[in-house]
Amino acid sequence: MIASTTHILPLTTLVRTRTLPVPGRILVRPGQKVTPTDVVGDATIGRKYVIVDFAQQLNLTPKKAAALLKVKKDQQVAVKEVLAESTSIFPRVVVSPAEGRVVAIGGGKLVIETGGSTFELTAGLPGIVSDVVADRGVVIRAIGAIVQGIYGNGRLETGVMLSMFENPDEVFNNTNLDVNLRGSIILAGHVNNPAVIKNAGEVMLRGMILASITPSVLPAVIQAPFPVLVIEGFGRRPMNSVAFKLLTTNVRRDVTLNAEFHDRQRGTRPEVFIPLPVSQEPAEPRDLETFAPGQTVRLCYLARPSVLGTVVQLRPGLSTLPSGLNAPAAEIRLESGEQVLVPLTNLEVLG
Repeated sequence: MIASTTHILPLTTLVRTRTLPVPGRILVRPGQKVTPTDVVGDATIGRKYVIVDFAQQLNLTPKKAAALLKVKKDQQVAVKEVLAESTSIFPRVVVSPAEGRVVAIGGGKLVIETGGSTFELTAGLPGIVSDVVADRGVVIRAIGAIVQGIYGNGRLETGVMLSMFENPDEVFNNTNLDVNLRGSIILAGHVNNPAVIKNAGEVMLRGMILASITPSVLPAVIQAPFPVLVIEGFGRRPMNSVAFKLLTTNVRRDVTLNAEFHDRQRGTRPEVFIPLPVSQEPAEPRDLETFAPGQTVRLCYLARPSVLGTVVQLRPGLSTLPSGLNAPAAEIRLESGEQVLVPLTNLEVLG
């Protein structure tokens, strides 16, 4: 059975594809070294199109009207610039209703592309451009540690990571925030008060990596001007021991916090990446895993939030669970030493 996988790795080679929302320009080349904030491509988005029926305005057939055009395709035009003009005794003039670019001409009509703003695509992590997707994006390889989470608010930032908690199940509150944290990305526990997120913005943090949040905090997280990554999800959940150890042993390092939305179809996950120097490139993480004995897994149900264990044995066929349901299951030895039977659908491989 294919297992759901979350990457929490102390050292790996990360490969990420960064794409533009619409076709545009790619500004880097293969082999080029980039930082997380480097602009690797740009495109114009939010464009509008205006159709001008110049043949009708000139009261001529499309063929005759086309001979009177004063502009060409791909030409930039200004507001009220003359597009076409008749040469009769009583001349008629067609002017542009907007500033933009003529993108199409035909059938006595022309189309002007107007408006729009420039979207800049940043690299998102420090690494090497390994490939370029023409007009759409780049592929970047980077080496370091990675911790993926459950939820992100769609923002990206880089900075020095500071730890604000000592135990995986601590609650983070306003008393922990002060101006000395300005410009840093903080690592903290559970947040149950929306005011914490608001105050973090006033302190001008660059980002927050949290163990968990209560649902009432979500609106503040969505509106936060900085990235927020939630490792375990919603409700009072302590950070799992593997993520806690990896992150707390890398404090005061520069990190890239990419709190992009979790999208199974696109294969994106919110994650924090810690670049590390190595002499030899490590292997890439596997995107797909099948359950096997010896794997470290996380139990994904409310009765045991964030509990980790090791797969001892995969039960053949279907197993009868305490609820009375029959399902594929495995024997799991928890960190506490307890051994339990868990359905495979409630397990997630960490690796």
